[in-house]
Amino acid sequence: MASKRIMIIAGEASGDLHGSALVREALSLDPDLQFFGIGGSLMRAQGVDTLVDAREMAVVGLVEVIAHFPTIFRAFRKMEKILKQNPPDLLILIDYPDFNLRLAKIAKSVGVKVLYYISPQVWAWRVGRVKKIARIVDRMAVVFPFEVPFYEKEGLPVSFVGHPLVDSVRPTMSREAAQSVFGIDPNRATVGLFPGSRKQEIRTHLPILLESARLLKMRFPELQFILPLASSLERGDVASFLENSGLAVSVVEGKGYDVMQICDAIISVSGTVTLEIALIGVPMVIIYRVSPLTYQAAKRLIRVDHVGICNIVADRRVVRELIQHEAKPEIIAEEISRILTDSSYADAIRFGLSEVRNRLGSGGCSARVAEIVQEMLR
Repeated sequence: MASKRIMIIAGEASGDLHGSALVREALSLDPDLQFFGIGGSLMRAQGVDTLVDAREMAVVGLVEVIAHFPTIFRAFRKMEKILKQNPPDLLILIDYPDFNLRLAKIAKSVGVKVLYYISPQVWAWRVGRVKKIARIVDRMAVVFPFEVPFYEKEGLPVSFVGHPLVDSVRPTMSREAAQSVFGIDPNRATVGLFPGSRKQEIRTHLPILLESARLLKMRFPELQFILPLASSLERGDVASFLENSGLAVSVVEGKGYDVMQICDAIISVSGTVTLEIALIGVPMVIIYRVSPLTYQAAKRLIRVDHVGICNIVADRRVVRELIQHEAKPEIIAEEISRILTDSSYADAIRFGLSEVRNRLGSGGCSARVAEIVQEMLR
């Protein structure tokens, strides 16, 4: 019997991470499965034939998407052509909703089953999308328990599978070993700079992070800075910014969790990374900026009280969020200064982050999704 072909779509770094774990678990159940589609280096390492690299797809915001539209459109047409001319046995969509929901509609029209893993954030904005999703998706695998009722009320089969980060957020070495490997002095405080996983985010946020670091360095001359490079980026994407800053910043590739564990505080963009930092338990400040047009549109659509995912999971403001005009180096540096000097304040943040971890459930998420894949293939 011919082996099953599965198209899998992960349009950014976090999707590449979760997709790679899912593929690994699925292949452990059936080594003959063939995966292809859109992904990054982590999915390629698991044997996925990535016809489009996720780095070409990783943009956010209305204005930014318009600028990258030709690239995204070509990728969509390529996947659409395969769905229509040589349909796979299953389509797995990971997050990346604006692209993936359109692809799900195509798959539905040609009779390809669709598994959506990591739900669009319908609870945050555009709640009406739930009805559309129910029409074009066959099964939802959600990573937050509060997402289940949204789909149950529309009659769409849905499973809370836990969060994949509970399994994957694990440093690969001890704190002491990481400090040695990265050239970090254990007797000096260390601040992590997490500017994002998209080139556009680097251009927007890294100058702000570096100016914040410069202000901190003036106040704390012994402070050290370290920047983990997302798998979707290359050193050249950050090199010019670092050279122009005049700061000594250690850049580390592929060891994000080891970097997190040696930090005393972190400045991070909003996104999945804040959940990873929460699981490691490091106090942070969350920042984010988009174009003015995107920001004004988002203000009218977003229906949650927090931007940082760790705060959304906790259902309270565990860590400070500095969004758009508030994301100023002076304010960021002041918040990091407080974390470094006020132990009671830092401990309160750590306690809140431990609550976040408890709400994410037990491990085994990717294995549960792999079982759903098997069910749908049968």
